[in-house]
Amino acid sequence: MHSTRKTQLSGNTVEINALAALHGKNQRLMGLDLGTKTIGIAISDTRLTIASARQTMMRTKFSLDAAALNKMVEDENIFALVIGLPLNMDGSEGPRVQATRAFVRNLEKFVSQPVAFWDERLSTVAAERVMIEADMSRKKRAEKIDAVAASFILQGALDRLNSL
Repeated sequence: MHSTRKTQLSGNTVEINALAALHGKNQRLMGLDLGTKTIGIAISDTRLTIASARQTMMRTKFSLDAAALNKMVEDENIFALVIGLPLNMDGSEGPRVQATRAFVRNLEKFVSQPVAFWDERLSTVAAERVMIEADMSRKKRAEKIDAVAASFILQGALDRLNSL
């Protein structure tokens, strides 16, 4: 794994800005939107320009979820993960942020790739709006909302990387 010098936060967590230096040829980023019952998954292209919603994974036992994510990381040549950080609207951290940080600490035992957090405020709202505008049925929206929210999270991080 590449060194991240001063961009290392804790464990395997890095700042978004550090991801560009870690990107290797034909590698992708994975974005995750963590819910209490599901995990939305999005994956970038190898040029780190476009995020695509992939799937919504039903959460089961943590070790099984982590193993499934690790397999996807390996299969898709993922070099890092971007995880939505559910800050309160005023920017403060509540119980959902603590749960997300705990998930990442536990995930580090299964996945060796670095993790960066991305402010996910309003990502689900934006995803819902786009799906309504696309005239998607309520049932379809419920099935895809987390993956689409993950793509909004990942696209925000990609746009940030490309603006550097």
